[in-house]
Formats: sequence, C-alpha cells, structure tokens
Amino acid sequence: MLGVLGFSFKGILIKLAYDATPVDAITLLALRMLYSAPLFVVMAWWSGRGAPPIARRDWTAIAWLGFVGYYVASLLDFLGLQYITASLERLVLYLYPTIVVLLSAVLLKRPITRRIAAALVVSYAGIALVVGHDLRAATDTTATLTGSALVFTSGALYALYLVQAGGVIQRLGSLRFIAWAMLASSVFVLVQFGLTRPVSALAVPSRIHWISLTIAILSTVFPTWLIAESIRRMGANRASLVGALGPVFTIGLGALILGERIAAIQLAGGALVLTGVLLVTVRPRTAAGALAPEG
Repeated sequence: MLGVLGFSFKGILIKLAYDATPVDAITLLALRMLYSAPLFVVMAWWSGRGAPPIARRDWTAIAWLGFVGYYVASLLDFLGLQYITASLERLVLYLYPTIVVLLSAVLLKRPITRRIAAALVVSYAGIALVVGHDLRAATDTTATLTGSALVFTSGALYALYLVQAGGVIQRLGSLRFIAWAMLASSVFVLVQFGLTRPVSALAVPSRIHWISLTIAILSTVFPTWLIAESIRRMGANRASLVGALGPVFTIGLGALILGERIAAIQLAGGALVLTGVLLVTVRPRTAAGALAPEG
C-alpha cells in the first residue's frame, strides 16, 4: 500500500510543480532523474552483489527497455499532466494491463478469452465515461483530448516494455533490472535536456527542487523497491489487488490537495476501469509474470 501510495502521489506532485512556477516537462523530468539516479546506483550495486556479470544481450535489452519504458513513457506522462487532472491521468495510465493483454495477443499469439474481452469492454467504457465528463466540463476540449492521448500513449509504451522485459527480468532479477533500466533512462533524459536546454534551466526556485526531490524519492525509488518486494513476498495476484488502490488514492489526493472536483460519473467510470483491470490482472495461481503498478 505504501508503494502504491507513493506512485499515486507522483501526479499530484507534478501538478503542484506546474502550478508553482513556469517549468517545462523536460526540465522537471531531468531534475527527477538527477535526484533519483544516485539511489538507483546504490540499488544496482546492492542487487548485483555476488551475481554473475550482465551479458551483452541483456545490456542491449536494458538500454532499449529503459528508453521505451522509463524515458519516453515518463516524458509523455509528464507532458500529459500539463493538460489534464491528476485523477484522469491515473485512470488512463491504469489501462496499461489491458494493453499488455492486447500486445501479448499480437506479439506473443496469446488468445483473448471471453473473460479478457469482457474486461476490455468494461475498462474502456469506464474511461469513456470519465473522459466524456471531463470534455463536457472543460473550457478547452482540445487540451483534454491531447493530455489523454499523451498519457494513453505513455501507458501503451509501458505495456510494450512489460511484454518485452520478461526474459531479462527472469535472468537478472526484478530489482537489479529495474535499477539499471532506470539508470539507462536517466542517461536518455539528461542527453535530451543537454541538447535542448541550457544548464541554467536547472536554476529553478527551491520549491521545484524540493518537489523534484520528493518525486525522486517518495514517488520513484522507494515505491519501485516496495512494489518489487511486495510481489516477492505475496505474489503478483495479491500485489495486483493492492495496486488497484492506485487510482483511488490519486482521486482522493487530487481532491484534497489540488481541489479537483469529484463527480458521481467519475466514480462510476473509475469503478469500471478498476473492475476491468482486476479481471485482467488477477489470474489463476499457475499463471506466471506480474503486472506491477507503474510509476
């Protein structure tokens, strides 16, 4: 629950940063990675003690998966939060397990059962309700559609990462893999920042530095470790059940901290999304793999 709460708090913190001062997504993401990278170095060292060296093919996979799963996906998520509420962002992002199912059907030739088909219908009906409500309430419908599309693409890329990461995670272990993939994404983020922004862009107000540090520690590093540890201790199915609290946490925090309004139709849509995702993620005990909540 602490790990899910940390991930859920990320969107709230990003919105607070955007409201505090004019700061762009690339700069905010660069600050997040600058503060989190040293801790991921420690995590990589700790998880690699006594382990065999990482093979060349796994380094290549780490670079690719860090690029698509933690760099591009995170950038699109940060950009999307410039346009939509934190609660809508979390609900749209939480569709990624359903996208995993669709990608697995296309790339891995896994069949879509009637249970999964029903889950997809329920989940996307819920998102249609929530997005429809936000479009009716918004003064700028283009912004709502743009933000939703950016976050959905972020979730789709994270789903692609999950589908392709299974073999590497089995060889390296989840914690070691995540640490190196996050470090790879840090390189991509900082290279983009260096090519598109002056170093002086990091001279943001101290409030933004504190928010970035909080995002790095409480909504990136610690939740990553806590979720990995929870899956190790109680299995993917139970972790998925607890992970369903993520959108609930974000909706509550959005209302409490950001003053985001909660309408009955939003709650109904959120309930449909959670129901559909649980139908996908809660599998028989014999199923392998895990769909950990995304940060």
